[in-house]
Amino acid sequence: MREERERRDEDEELSWPLIGDKSSVKEEVKKQLWLSGPLIAVSLLQFCLQVISIMFVGHLGSLPLSAASIATSFASVTGFSFLMGTASALDTLCGQSYGAKKYGMLGIQMQRAMFVLTLVSIPLSIIWANTEHFLIFFGQNKSIATLAGSYARFMIPSIFAYGLLQCLNRFLQAQNNVFPLVFFSGVTTSLHVILCWVLVLKSGLGFKGAAVANSISYWLNVILLFCYVKFSPSCALSWTGFSKEALRDILAFLRLAIPSALMVCLEMWSFELLVLLSGLLPNPVLETSVLSICLNTAGTVWMIPFGLSGAASTRVSNELGAGNPKVAKLAVRVVMCIALAESIVVGSVLILIRNIWGMAYSSEPEVVSYVASMMPILALANFLDSLQCVLSGVARGCGWQKIGAFINLGAYYFIGVPSGLLLAFHFHVGGRGLWLGIICALTVQVFCLSLVTIFTNWDEEANKATNRVESSSSVKDSAVDHSLIVVF
Repeated sequence: MREERERRDEDEELSWPLIGDKSSVKEEVKKQLWLSGPLIAVSLLQFCLQVISIMFVGHLGSLPLSAASIATSFASVTGFSFLMGTASALDTLCGQSYGAKKYGMLGIQMQRAMFVLTLVSIPLSIIWANTEHFLIFFGQNKSIATLAGSYARFMIPSIFAYGLLQCLNRFLQAQNNVFPLVFFSGVTTSLHVILCWVLVLKSGLGFKGAAVANSISYWLNVILLFCYVKFSPSCALSWTGFSKEALRDILAFLRLAIPSALMVCLEMWSFELLVLLSGLLPNPVLETSVLSICLNTAGTVWMIPFGLSGAASTRVSNELGAGNPKVAKLAVRVVMCIALAESIVVGSVLILIRNIWGMAYSSEPEVVSYVASMMPILALANFLDSLQCVLSGVARGCGWQKIGAFINLGAYYFIGVPSGLLLAFHFHVGGRGLWLGIICALTVQVFCLSLVTIFTNWDEEANKATNRVESSSSVKDSAVDHSLIVVF
């Protein structure tokens, strides 16, 4: 028996470089592409809401444009990133519950997350209401800060909708039900263009109309998705109505949600810090402009690995919840291969268009030339970012958010930011040095997450998933205690 087990372990070790048999690999690739394609589309469509608003405000002049851009960036740093990170705990909880066929638990977990995110949105909205004071404290121009504060106040309703939207997204994503997300995001984005045109250019609200349009669009998306969840037969088992059960085990949810939020925020804040630091360099106007272009470009192409990340977390959490550790491990190998191929293709495109990409943002030769010199660095950053994004998705699928938060803290704030400061200000490499610091952080992040993934005992992770699902609540599949349910 022992010899047989040792031989099996040896065969498994020898097969590590291989992905698996051809039929299972083909099936896994199909599942992941079926998931990641729509998720990439959803990410781009929801990202477009803010971009469309800024584009309309840009027609009103440079001052409103600057104010709206700064307010949007401030909102992202202080609100949206935190809510998105907190909601990503559902990648673990809903995904593993679905894999374990505890369908009734999905609705309970989503309601629990909605309750927590709504409470969290209250202090965040107070921060947004005082945006002007924060910006002035950090040295922003008073006229820009005043307009940005006004824009942020009109965006406050959107923060509550955004948290609910993130919960609904992950609830459906965990069930591999992603096409409704694409459809309703597409409807919302299309209507958002009309809303911005009416509210920004025709209503007399001016740049404030863009903030109002954001709030309306986010709430519209939430209402459409909630109606789908309530009335669609595909959610009949996972949504059984509002329940008091959602108010239980809040602390257990927070133990996963807080590291999830930190994992996302620590990474996103470091990129925003990049642009802020560029303002301290010689020729800050040029440096800030180029770094902003690079950050915008990186954020756009990042939507592709972000979709792959969602597919990875869904597939891994589903299979671990179902007690299939070998399939979960196969899913990791397949998604890593897809991410490698994607990052090589996107990186090659970035290098090929390096001499013309800057022209899309500026007609100044100095800016265009600087952007061209940054594109190979951006391509390398995208390569590493694709790998870390997928590995982070695997971490969320397994419930390793606490490990991920510590890795991100060390990678970005003990390695990346200090390296960037050293290169930019001591060795006078400028904006390139700041971005090379981020590359150092990404390298450390990929290395650490890879080690954690490679040395994972997948059988043990499947047992942890089973224990997590069983201990999370007394609710069982469709046999829910109806005394705790309020059907709505």
